[in-house]
Order: sequence, then structure tokens, then C-alpha cells
Amino acid sequence: MYGTMQRVGWRFELHCLLVLVAVFQALKAASIVVPSSNCYAFDNSSRIVDFTSWIGHAFEYDGGITDLVVRFCKDVESRSQSGYVDFGRFDKFSHFEAGSGQIDFVQGFYNGDLANCEHSYDKLGRTSQVNIICGNCLSGDCRGGLGCICNITYHSTCRVFVELAIPCEKPGPRVFKGFTVGFHPRSWEIVYNGMTQLGFEKSHHEFSFSTEQDDVVLYMTAIASLSTLVQKPVVKVFPDTGLEVSISGSGASGNPPTTLSPTMLIIDWRCERVRDTPYEVNVTIPVEGYEPIQFILSKMCEFRQGKGGDATRGWAVFGVLSCILAVSSTLFCCGGFIYKTRVERQHGIDALPGMTILSACLETVSGAGQSYVRAEDLNNAFASETSWERPSVSAQGTRRPTERKYGAI
Repeated sequence: MYGTMQRVGWRFELHCLLVLVAVFQALKAASIVVPSSNCYAFDNSSRIVDFTSWIGHAFEYDGGITDLVVRFCKDVESRSQSGYVDFGRFDKFSHFEAGSGQIDFVQGFYNGDLANCEHSYDKLGRTSQVNIICGNCLSGDCRGGLGCICNITYHSTCRVFVELAIPCEKPGPRVFKGFTVGFHPRSWEIVYNGMTQLGFEKSHHEFSFSTEQDDVVLYMTAIASLSTLVQKPVVKVFPDTGLEVSISGSGASGNPPTTLSPTMLIIDWRCERVRDTPYEVNVTIPVEGYEPIQFILSKMCEFRQGKGGDATRGWAVFGVLSCILAVSSTLFCCGGFIYKTRVERQHGIDALPGMTILSACLETVSGAGQSYVRAEDLNNAFASETSWERPSVSAQGTRRPTERKYGAI
């Protein structure tokens, strides 16, 4: 029994160790940086093969009257005594893809000479296709060296197919094609086609975010059929103290991104220490079965920043107090209106609470009711009231009623 428990514990410790090693390797894995040229391709297993060192290398085929020359990732041309005829150029767009069967890679060359080919396919002039075989020709020729042209086939005067055998470069890491990361839902400034763009593969001062920018929002997209392979991101800061970083959003919770519904990865950072050089925020996005996506964001800290939660908490308290004041004022007004209408039998605007006080204030401001009675008028009033004689009719007719003054709203 003790031996069985010991073996189970040993297996559990080994499993934990393997998990820790995998996480550590994911954090240490270098980002897959886009090659410095467009002379690269992905093989059938999505591994990148970089042919940058082959750019411009010439392969010549002796065809008797004319010779065909392939300048790798440059152009294809036929050379004869009458001159050169261009059969297409390798432009800035990636016309380099994986082949099928015994063909490992396919290169497309377009926009060649238009002479006698004005009505060619898509009006691209002369075009050519180079089928690359890694190793030797199918016939067994071209052993060793830098390779050679095995065979050429003219489908017309405007298009030629070339079979080229070369010792291919060693395949690189497996790339998660179709994955993008950008600052907008339809952009890919940071990661394009699963590869980190130049400027985000390491820390760069010219790409640093300012101290005032408290957060940055990243948008991630992937092919819908493979989106479930994307896992939760992992963030690591160097140096590990002085910059507080937290992530949120649908991308941080592991929601699968697609091209139609990108997920958001919100990175909140706050400077706790001042530093002359920027902090490195290493973001790693594991992908099941592929190399992880990794890029670096640089954050400047020229001054310390307070906690953003304090300001948020203050606004929250202000909002709660405002709601309480609004509700209590509404209840007070409604209750006072009902009381004056039912009990005091007042109607209209006089039934509103506070109208009596408001009327008195307006009367005071307007000066109404502030007339002073003179001393002789007061004595005459008292004398007339103490007299036992009944006033005559003429006196009653000449007596003016007492004037009253009311405040106005």
C-alpha cells in the first residue's frame, strides 16, 4: 500500500514538473518574427521555410537556341542573340506557397513582357511558374551543389513551367497562419499571419507607449475553424517590479477569436516607479499544436501614477448620493403635494411644497408689504375707534377701504 501511494505521488510530482517546464518554455520561447523579405513559404505542415539567402541566385537552362534563366525570387527570362524576354517578376506580394505530391513549393512570376501577349490571362503579359523540388530532380540529375533546372515546358509563347531542384532550407517553427493582432478590429500592426511584425519582436524606444496612456486595447482574429486552439494569454513584465499590469476583456477570458468577431485584450498598466528606460511587457498567447504567439510592448514611466480605483470610487460615491438625493426630493414633493391637496384643500400651484416660502421671498425682494404707517395716522385710527358716536353716512361714504398689497410670482 505504501509503495503504491509512493508511486502515485511520484507520478503527480513528475506531471507537475512537466507542466511547469512547459509553461516556462512557453514564456521563454522566442517570437516568430516575419522574415526580412517576402522570399519565404510555409510547407504543408505550416512550418516556415525562409529562402532569403537565395534571393537573386541564378539557375540557367541550356535550351539550344534560347537559354532560360531563373533568378530566385527575382524574375524568369529567356536569353538569346536577339535579346532578353521577361517571363515574369516576383513582386512584393507573396507568390510563394506549398506544393503537392513530389513538388514541395511553387513560385509564381507575373507581369512579364507584353509583346505578342497583350491578350494573355488577366492581361498580365508573360508569366511563369517555378515548381521547386527539395533535393534532386525526379530523373536523378543535378546531384549536389546549389541545384539546377531539371526541365522546362512552354505551354504557349506567353507562359512557361520550370522544374527546379535545390537543397531546401531547414524548416522553422510551426506557424499559426491566419492569426492577427492589431490596435483596430481590422488591422494587424503587431502580429500578421501568425508572425510578429518588426518593431514588436523586442523592446524599442520608438514604439514605447507614453506614461499618460493608462491602457491599450488589442484586437485578435483567427480562422474560425482553428479559433478554439487559442488559449488564455500570459503577461510577464521586465523588470518585474515598478509597473503594475493587469489584463481583461474577452481575449483574456479565453474566448475564441474569429475574423468576423475579434476578441479584445485590454492591458491596464500603472507606473509605480520612475524609470529612464521603458518597461518590457511580454505578451505570450499559447496556441495548441503551434508555436506560441509572442510580442513585446514597451511602456514609459516618467512619473508615478495614482490608483485609478480611487477616482472611480469617488465618482461611484457621488453617483449614489445623487440618486439618493433625487429620490428623496421626488418623494418629498409628491407627499407634500398630496398633503396640501387632501388636508389643506389647496389647488394648483399653491399646493406645491415650498410655494409659501417662495412667495414670501419674492414679496420681500420686490418690496411689497414694506410700507410704514406714520404716527399721526396711527393716532387718528385709535381716536376713531374709541369714539362712541356713530359715524355719519357721508363719513362712511368717504372712508376708503384699507389697501392690501400682495406679493406677485
